[in-house]
Amino acid sequence: MNKFRILLFFIFMGFFTGAYQTGSMSTVSQEEANTFMSEFEELILDIDAFGIFTHNTTIALPMFIPGFGIGWGLFSAWSTGFAFAAITTTAPILENVPPLAILFLSPFGLMELTAYSLGISRSFILIRAVFKKHDLKQFIKPTIIEIGIVIGLLLAGGYLEFYMIELAQEEGLQMPGFDL
Repeated sequence: MNKFRILLFFIFMGFFTGAYQTGSMSTVSQEEANTFMSEFEELILDIDAFGIFTHNTTIALPMFIPGFGIGWGLFSAWSTGFAFAAITTTAPILENVPPLAILFLSPFGLMELTAYSLGISRSFILIRAVFKKHDLKQFIKPTIIEIGIVIGLLLAGGYLEFYMIELAQEEGLQMPGFDL
């Protein structure tokens, strides 16, 4: 079961990455980008590290729902990629930044990717167990442990992301929507 679990984790990490990349390749009109940015700026207006954690956790926890979590996770990945495309439309300087670099080269991106991949793959394991009519009691403990890992990753990632945003702004880097 452990090898299967690890394999599933990496398979769903690949699916998440593919959905994110697909969303980031979306063509976003200037009007759509401006609308997105105004909503995005309102969303993050007074956000802090705990707010980032809370936002990411509300996205991650539904990923543990058997079956539904797979679709939710892939939609979340695509939406995040689409958000990157919208931001790139309003800030052309970011056109040279590969979308996957943010996911794989930032510590908080890796933490979020790991957390989301855990949730999505656990969703698959649970729905598979339901269809195979397995006793679900055996899945309670590993699911709770993984939820704890996800919460820990997202808590640390939220504080790290907030710190990196503040540090970048202190250095004079202005990021669209991050006027903290």
